[in-house]
Amino acid sequence: MAGKATIAKLTYYPIKGCSGVSVSTAELTPAGLAHDRSFMVTGADGVFRSQRRDPLLAVVRPEISPDGARMTLRAPGAEALSLDVDASSAPRDVEMFKAPYRGIDQGDAVAGWLSEVLGVPSRLVRVPEDHGRVTDGLTPGTSGYADSCALHVVSRASLDLLHARLVEQGAAVLPMDRFRPNVVVDGWDEPHTEDRVRHVRVGEAELGYAKLAVRCAVTTVEQSSGARTGPEPLRTLAGYRRAAGGGVVFGAKFAVLRPGKLSVGDEVAVSSWGESER
Repeated sequence: MAGKATIAKLTYYPIKGCSGVSVSTAELTPAGLAHDRSFMVTGADGVFRSQRRDPLLAVVRPEISPDGARMTLRAPGAEALSLDVDASSAPRDVEMFKAPYRGIDQGDAVAGWLSEVLGVPSRLVRVPEDHGRVTDGLTPGTSGYADSCALHVVSRASLDLLHARLVEQGAAVLPMDRFRPNVVVDGWDEPHTEDRVRHVRVGEAELGYAKLAVRCAVTTVEQSSGARTGPEPLRTLAGYRRAAGGGVVFGAKFAVLRPGKLSVGDEVAVSSWGESER
């Protein structure tokens, strides 16, 4: 049975693939937590960069002003760079998972900074106001440059079970940041309760379940250093979390039905349940 659940942690990721910013309170927009994945690093060809190929993205620490007008980037061994965000120039073509999108280029200074830190030619783009992306799943929605849906939710109980499995295999436990969730939920007794949630009220907002989160090589990257660390947690997850449609799953993706403010400590009140898609 699922007990009373609350938000234990809130994190948004201003730049896709880069370090997250944990907060006590956040505005939830139709596209997810405010500023979440509203920027993306690309190659000179416009194809997005991801920790799958560029794990050093993890060490880039962005900070963005509440109004989204100014950003500061930091990384080990690099001088901090601040820039005024360009939200109005004409967008250019970019590509993510072989699908076409648009992005507003943020200029040569930040492109040079990122290229130096990552060791490959890179540019930074921002989601245009008319982005209009439609995400898939049981509940459709929208998002910025997230892999898919607006909000990624993982429970602590799910991580606790993974830790137990890792220890059984003689492997080290791993921090939650390997999964880069937006919302960590505490208080559900049963691991992977998030798989069965279909409609939920949390804080001032309402969420609708979209789909399970299929995991990739990003989970093998140590987020503090940008170093690949081997087969875990994918190897262990493959033993008990294989999805019917392929791949391994951990956590769930949600669409935003009603925006509003979220805070750590808010109750997560589930009003509709379903069966796990696994």
